[in-house]
Amino acid sequence: MRVKEIMDGKHPFIHADELATKARAIIRQHGLRILPVTDDSRKLLGKVSRRDIMAISSSVSPIRVRGIMTQPKYVATVEEEVLPAIRGMLRVDAWHAPVVASSTDKAYMGVLGLESFIEFSIRTNPEKLAMEVSEIMTRNVVACSPDDEVDNIWRLMLEKRLAGLPVVKNGKIVGIVTQKDLLERGVTLPTFESAKGRFKSSSKISAVMNTNVIAVKPSVKAIRVAKVMISKDIGRVPVWGEDGKLIGIVDREDIVRLLIK
Repeated sequence: MRVKEIMDGKHPFIHADELATKARAIIRQHGLRILPVTDDSRKLLGKVSRRDIMAISSSVSPIRVRGIMTQPKYVATVEEEVLPAIRGMLRVDAWHAPVVASSTDKAYMGVLGLESFIEFSIRTNPEKLAMEVSEIMTRNVVACSPDDEVDNIWRLMLEKRLAGLPVVKNGKIVGIVTQKDLLERGVTLPTFESAKGRFKSSSKISAVMNTNVIAVKPSVKAIRVAKVMISKDIGRVPVWGEDGKLIGIVDREDIVRLLIK
C-alpha cells in the first residue's frame, strides 16, 4: 500500500509570506496539529505546529509564517510504501508528516497522519488490536495537578515532548490538558514577543483543562481505544484502576506500534 492511498490530500497549507496570525486561525478553525508551509509554487518549505503558533501573542502581529516555521521531522512521498513511512515517523516521534510528490520533486501533496493508518487498520486488520491495553500502555505517566501553573506545565510538555497530560488530584483523574486546549482557550506562552505568557482567565491548569475525560480500564481491548481515538480525534486515553486512580496511558504511537509489530 502506498502513502497516497491513505494520506489526506485536502489537508490545508499556507504560504511562507503570509501572516503567522493567519496560520493560527487556520489551525484553530480546522483543529490541525500541523500546517505545511509552501512557497508560491507549492514547494514544501516547512511546517507550523500548535507549539509554534502559541508563540504569537498579538492578534495583529506582523510576524510572517517563515519566521516561526520549523522543518518537518519526516517527509513522506506519495509513492512511498506506508509501513516504512509509518516506521520513519515513529522513529522521529512525529504523528504527522507532510507528503511531497517525490524525493526530487518537493511539491506539497498532503499529510500522512498516524490516525489515517489506524483508521485503515481498523477496517482491514482489526484482529491486530485484540490485545488488552494493559499490555501496551505506558505505566510511568507524566501528569500534572489542577493547581499547577499553565506556563510551568507548558515547559514540562516541551521538555518531555508531550502534546497532552492527564490532570490528577489525589491520584485520581480529574481532567486532561493538551496543546489544543491551551490554544482554544486563548493561552499564549512566554516567547520572543513577550517575556510573560497571557491568559484570558486564571493561569492555573484547572482553568484550561478538559474535564470531560475519556478513560478506560486496563482490560479494555486496544481496538476499542483505537476507535475512540478516531471517532473523537483524540491522541491519548488514560487508563484507570478499580479505585479510579491513574495507572497508565495509551497514545496513538502505542496503537500504531501494536499494528506494525
